[in-house]
Amino acid sequence: MESAILLNNMHFFAYHGVLPQESLVGNEFVINLTLQVDISLAMQSDEVEDTVNYAEVYEAVKQEMQQPSKLLEHVAGRISHRLLHDFPLIQQVDIVVEKLNPPLGADIHSAAVKLVLP
Repeated sequence: MESAILLNNMHFFAYHGVLPQESLVGNEFVINLTLQVDISLAMQSDEVEDTVNYAEVYEAVKQEMQQPSKLLEHVAGRISHRLLHDFPLIQQVDIVVEKLNPPLGADIHSAAVKLVLP
């Protein structure tokens, strides 16, 4: 059986970016997570202890987003490693970190990085 926990369209205001102005004014970010987790025990027990508590996952992501980084790659890697470390039931993290309206001088909705870590 393949199973996953998804947290979709988590919105954060943070200070990630290479340009000096980005670390001063900040920007809006959207994160999508797919966490490969065996939920078979929780399906039977109906107990949160038998799965990954997505409220706790959200808090971990929120804490990582509060730490400024230059690169989206660094943000995605930091979040993924934290989740794999803090939640032993997670077998794989698939994350997309999206920066809305990046300062490119172009009409672009967002720039994003996708990372999949086992």
